[in-house]
Amino acid sequence: MSKKSVPEINASSQADIAFLLLIFFLVAASMDTDSGIFRRLPPMPPEDVVVNPPKYAKRNILQVLVNKNDMLAVNGEIMDISMLKDKALEFILNPQNKPDLPAKDIKEVPFFGRVEVSKGIVSLQSDRGTSYKMYIAVQDELAAAFNEARDIKSMEQWGKKYDELDPEQQDAVRKVVPTAISEAEPKNIGGTK
Repeated sequence: MSKKSVPEINASSQADIAFLLLIFFLVAASMDTDSGIFRRLPPMPPEDVVVNPPKYAKRNILQVLVNKNDMLAVNGEIMDISMLKDKALEFILNPQNKPDLPAKDIKEVPFFGRVEVSKGIVSLQSDRGTSYKMYIAVQDELAAAFNEARDIKSMEQWGKKYDELDPEQQDAVRKVVPTAISEAEPKNIGGTK
């Protein structure tokens, strides 16, 4: 009796098919490239120029510190992250012109005319041991405060939110509510162990 031989399957084209599928998925897949924190940094001063930091009144600075244990302190007061946006919004707008909140300059801004613009600066300092999650959460809350302040000014002027304005109107609102965040290099702030 003779044994029947089992025919072999030709697998030479499977590698080609796998390669084509790989290329298809690489081309067809969408990759999220817009990640990170968007900030426009000021240009570097020339090397031969000595830059002295400007002096600011204490009332014009909102000091935000995050330690290695992800504890948040705003102007020396321990605070939960959920309260940061409201604290920053009050600082940015200073609606009652309180003497312990930022002073304001009168500036000429298109669409607004002569308007008060805050001299306030949010100073952010984090510890080297701060978690990335907490760092991003603080950045998000500060950005949300500036966005809400812009929405308030937009609603007062045009009855529309900032995102619904045309580019010229948005530019005017950014002049009335400039993003004023100063971020220092991380260092060891300390905290409880």
